[in-house]
Amino acid sequence: MAKKLNTYKVKRKKKSSGVSFFSFLERWLKIDDFSIQRVSSEYLPHGLFLVFLGVLYIGNGHYGENTIRRIDRVQKEVEDLHADYHTLKADYMFDSKQSEVSQKVKDLGLQESSEPPIKIEVQE
Repeated sequence: MAKKLNTYKVKRKKKSSGVSFFSFLERWLKIDDFSIQRVSSEYLPHGLFLVFLGVLYIGNGHYGENTIRRIDRVQKEVEDLHADYHTLKADYMFDSKQSEVSQKVKDLGLQESSEPPIKIEVQE
């Protein structure tokens, strides 16, 4: 059995339903295969660039929304801490009044002095 050299392989076409978008586009534009390859390879870098810009746009939107959520969360926390600070400061100011201090130390046996303090002078 001798092999046949210099012969072409016969390609069998698969039967397609013809419902795909690209087959519709081919039939509508009536473009041959060579020009479709030329056009697709010519605009491929531009298409990829637009896809890249779209991905960046979507990612930037998600990043912005997450940042806004974080800012809102921290802002609520700051408001709570601010309210706690003012409450504690008011309590401290009330507890440090002379009348309150004297009531608290009465149990320890301490009393308020009725005499004014004495100034000690050192002579050289």
